[in-house]
Amino acid sequence: KNYMETGTIARLTDRGFGFIAQEGQEKDLFFHANELQGVDFNDLREGDAVTFEIADGQKGPNAVSVSKADGAAPAAADATEEVAETEATEEATE
Repeated sequence: KNYMETGTIARLTDRGFGFIAQEGQEKDLFFHANELQGVDFNDLREGDAVTFEIADGQKGPNAVSVSKADGAAPAAADATEEVAETEATEEATE
């Protein structure tokens, strides 16, 4: 199961970890600076959009393979790419 989740940085601590908020989820997900990919912990800001995977840790689910999402709304970006691909395919078949 390699489904990338999306969320936003809810809270950052000065101890090298933070929490990610997910739409529709009451509890924020814990993440550790060691799980960041392609971004430095000190470069993260609260409200940043991130993508990640969820793993079950000792204290419950936590976010792993955390990286900054490209653009503000990852879901919307995916949708526009799909539309562009569909249009290109239709042109090719005409």
